[in-house]
Amino acid sequence: MHSPHVRSIYSTAMAKSSLHEVINKHRSSILEDWIKEQSAAVTMRADLIKPEELRRQSSEFLDRFQTAAQSGEYDDIRKPVWAPVTELLGDLSRTRGRLGFSPSETAVFIFSLKSPLLIRLREELGSDASRLFSEVASMTEILDKLGLYTTEVYQQSREDVVLRQQAEMLELSTPVVKLWEGILALPLIGTLDSARTNVVMESLLQHIVQTGSEIAIIDITGVPMVDTLVAQHLLKTVAAARLMGADCIISGIRPQIAQTMVHLGVDLSAVATKATMADALREALRRSGFRFSRESAPKS
Repeated sequence: MHSPHVRSIYSTAMAKSSLHEVINKHRSSILEDWIKEQSAAVTMRADLIKPEELRRQSSEFLDRFQTAAQSGEYDDIRKPVWAPVTELLGDLSRTRGRLGFSPSETAVFIFSLKSPLLIRLREELGSDASRLFSEVASMTEILDKLGLYTTEVYQQSREDVVLRQQAEMLELSTPVVKLWEGILALPLIGTLDSARTNVVMESLLQHIVQTGSEIAIIDITGVPMVDTLVAQHLLKTVAAARLMGADCIISGIRPQIAQTMVHLGVDLSAVATKATMADALREALRRSGFRFSRESAPKS
């Protein structure tokens, strides 16, 4: 049985305990329990992360979390004191996203830390309900914010991947082909919008510079619809090519497209147009000074 004086000192020491101090005192046991929590979770992807890597990530996070928690600033994780923590979580979320973790599987990394911390806080502050409530509330608040942060970073990284893949698909869907010396062809398939026009224009201009071509055939056979906006995009591409010293021929003008363009009042009189790619190539070769003749069949 402790004397009143001893109990007073003991209570005072407990009252001064805080989250970072509890982590410092019980770091090893908290880390071990946390790793067990993560490993036992139904969302654990043991096929995607090795135990030693999980331990390394957990240990590094716990150290950074303890340092930041010492400030007692739990209201905003955007504050400089939390920068090392959010930086680590950002890298972790992006890495796990690339590996194939889901958002919830990634967030468990944070949320599974609650139980080990709660147990140690209860051990240290069990005799002071008010202090215990305050520390648990602070711990829960900051971990919830960090858990949501991992989800936000994960989602943003996935969106970045999708955007990058879309950009790559745009580049693949607008191949520039060298048909002849000094003659390029750009077959377009699908809708031509502002974003794709920029990709088309950049790709075409790069190839004009690289090959020194003087004629570019833009084939719109695979473009399902040509309206005023599409026509404007085509004219912009033609104008940009001319600034680089190359003339353009637009091929693939089907009867329906011709009628639509006349109805819309689209003026392509300044641009050479042909019904087919073959006709456009024939015109390009003529402009380049080439002449072809069919060989007569050998007599039997």
